[in-house]
Amino acid sequence: MKKAIFILLIYLIAACQQKQEKKLNIAVAANMQFAMKELSRTFTNQTGIACDLIISSSGKLTAQIKEGAPFDVFVSADMKYPKELFDTGFATKAPKIYGYGKLVMWSMIDTINPSLDILKNSRIRHIAMANPKMAPYGQATIKILKHHNLYENVKDKLVYGESILQTNQFIISKSAEIGFTSKSVVLSSEMSNKGNWIDLEDADYTAIAQGVVILNQKNQEDAEKFYTFLSSAGARRILEDFGYSTKEN
Repeated sequence: MKKAIFILLIYLIAACQQKQEKKLNIAVAANMQFAMKELSRTFTNQTGIACDLIISSSGKLTAQIKEGAPFDVFVSADMKYPKELFDTGFATKAPKIYGYGKLVMWSMIDTINPSLDILKNSRIRHIAMANPKMAPYGQATIKILKHHNLYENVKDKLVYGESILQTNQFIISKSAEIGFTSKSVVLSSEMSNKGNWIDLEDADYTAIAQGVVILNQKNQEDAEKFYTFLSSAGARRILEDFGYSTKEN
């Protein structure tokens, strides 16, 4: 009897260890916060593999990976950082593009109708955007402002969030009267129908090609499954529902 109980305990311990191993630590660029919740939920339902999401700017996550953060997969807001990690030996294979991000202008103030022209208006004192040194969406915002010869006029109004996540907080709290963010944010169930927003012309900025890469961790098999899942028809539908394009402009 004691032997049977002992064997059962060994079995349960082994089962628990296996269950604990069935979890992916996924580093996620802040613009993908809402879409990734739906993607990871679908992936878990299909595979039984749980996902822990660590959300920040692509630049900050890259720095953490280089410092040894135990992430299995990196879902970036661009291709620059995943390629950098691959080139320096932190990733097992070259990154691939999973989607193309879109920029919008957004305000939570009812009387403000977003437009590029309104940025020069005196009632707009703060314009929120992601830090271009850390976040690809910030780099795209600078390109738009310079393309329309607005940057010099509004540069003193710009308020930088370290990521799209913090940028959204500036807009939602009305600390900034208006701001630039990812289209995936305003289409999310949490933010849908809140405030006023407009699309920005694709031709005004370089397509934000977003990449995924598998990192050098032990959980390679499950990481590969998630990497493959992001290219599936189901994942593409979710991405498109959140305003991403899955084909280059």
